[in-house]
Amino acid sequence: MTPLPGPGGDLLTVPQVMARLQLGRSAVYDLLRTRQLASITLGRARRIPAHALNDFIRTRLEQDAA
Repeated sequence: MTPLPGPGGDLLTVPQVMARLQLGRSAVYDLLRTRQLASITLGRARRIPAHALNDFIRTRLEQDAA
């Protein structure tokens, strides 16, 4: 698969996001359902752009610092 143009063009699976955030499947799907974490659907597959995960982490860090 060719990455999208620009930084962080990779698409991650839910299990990859689970591993990176050290969260369970339900917690990740809750983040997706509440749109705290952006995703796209390709057929029945859910994919999370790497930049969306980075944005989510950055936002949470800024919230915790405030």
